[in-house]
Amino acid sequence: MTENDPSAPHDDAQQSPEDAKTPPRGTPLGSGPQQQPSPWSAQGAAQQAAPQTGQQQAAPHSAPQSGQQQTGGYPWTPPGAQQQSPYATATMQTPAVPQQRRGSGKLVAGVAVLALLVGGGAGAAGGYLTAQNSGGGSSYSALDQPVPAQQTATAPAGSVEAVAQKLSPSVVELQVSGRSAQGEGSGFVLSTDGYILTNNHVVEVAADGGQIQAVFQDGTKAAASIVGRDPTTDVAVVKVNGVKNLTPVTLGNSDNMNVGQSVVAIGSPFELAGTVTSGIVSALHRPVRAGGSEGDQTTVMSAIQTDAAINPGNSGGPLANLQGQVIGINSAIYSPQSSSGMGQSEATNAGIGFAIPINQARRTAQEIIDTGKATQTYIGANVSDAPQGGALIAGVQAGSPAEQAGLKQNDVVTKVDNLVINDADGLIAAVRTRAPGDKVPFTLSDGRTVQVTLGGQPVPTN
Repeated sequence: MTENDPSAPHDDAQQSPEDAKTPPRGTPLGSGPQQQPSPWSAQGAAQQAAPQTGQQQAAPHSAPQSGQQQTGGYPWTPPGAQQQSPYATATMQTPAVPQQRRGSGKLVAGVAVLALLVGGGAGAAGGYLTAQNSGGGSSYSALDQPVPAQQTATAPAGSVEAVAQKLSPSVVELQVSGRSAQGEGSGFVLSTDGYILTNNHVVEVAADGGQIQAVFQDGTKAAASIVGRDPTTDVAVVKVNGVKNLTPVTLGNSDNMNVGQSVVAIGSPFELAGTVTSGIVSALHRPVRAGGSEGDQTTVMSAIQTDAAINPGNSGGPLANLQGQVIGINSAIYSPQSSSGMGQSEATNAGIGFAIPINQARRTAQEIIDTGKATQTYIGANVSDAPQGGALIAGVQAGSPAEQAGLKQNDVVTKVDNLVINDADGLIAAVRTRAPGDKVPFTLSDGRTVQVTLGGQPVPTN
């Protein structure tokens, strides 16, 4: 399969079969058709050790069993001493301090009981003093206090609460059904006239005669239709009709994000619409591969990694900074697999989620709205992982941007602009993040730098 073939799954860089290896994969978050477990997802969670069968716990002060002879008095009687009930009322002389004997654990038990008796006495005295100090006056009860006035102040700027108040009216739950599957995900409003941005894998099951219903924060429901979708970047645009006064989000600049920066995710995990979670940016430019649920082309994205809790159903929802600006689309998670009751498995949150940078999604969304189709960025080369790190150019197509830039077979790309390239997926993600026509320097392992003018071609959706 060549890169000029628009149906090629890696239009910008095709891996050679003999060099291909199982890459890291993210798990798409839409809860539509059940997906095969991701090869990148860790299998299984550590099991808790169960207590040994038949093991008994010793009681601290257990009575002797029937037929057993009790040695020593209660709780402990020195050798040769006459046993006496601890509850005797007769005047008792102060006993001599017993000598500690090796091999006997009875002294410790005696001390323990003595401590309990002393503690009980202290407690009783404390209770007596408290009763005296109360003097029979009125008691205090939280139930007698008046209910505080309703909070009316605006949430502090830059808080998670403020972001939730700003974005929640713009976030929708998408309920999707197709011929053989159904599911749900999230999306967010781009325009007052009904354009909504989401993930391709959320809506692709409805691409062939299926149905999509958008549910807004106030409970309003409206039918939606697919405007266009791009499986290679996992971006799709749908539109609702007949709904007025929609509130568009504010888009931020994903190129300005920093590791450690606080972010907020909003979506509908497990059909829990309007769920808000927060965390930080854990990493940037993370190459992540995720396949479509209906056999669509593989998505390779240069993702924003976050520890904000996202789960199946969060797909397509916004990842925002603390100014309430959307800087990413939640798309995939790295997760151990948890078994469901039907013998299948579904990925759940493990604190590592991935979002499509909004700068990339914005360009794709605009193309879809303008033309109904997306354009894919490519260089026209087959690539594989280089043994010593980097992306190995396994083949160059005639007349392609790669050939025109001077790239040759067996060249190894180690950087795209200032971004370090560790493998083939890293190169694919770096290329797809940019727009057709961009001029980008590629650094090679031999020290050379070549200038590549990136090409563009229509994205097939079937």
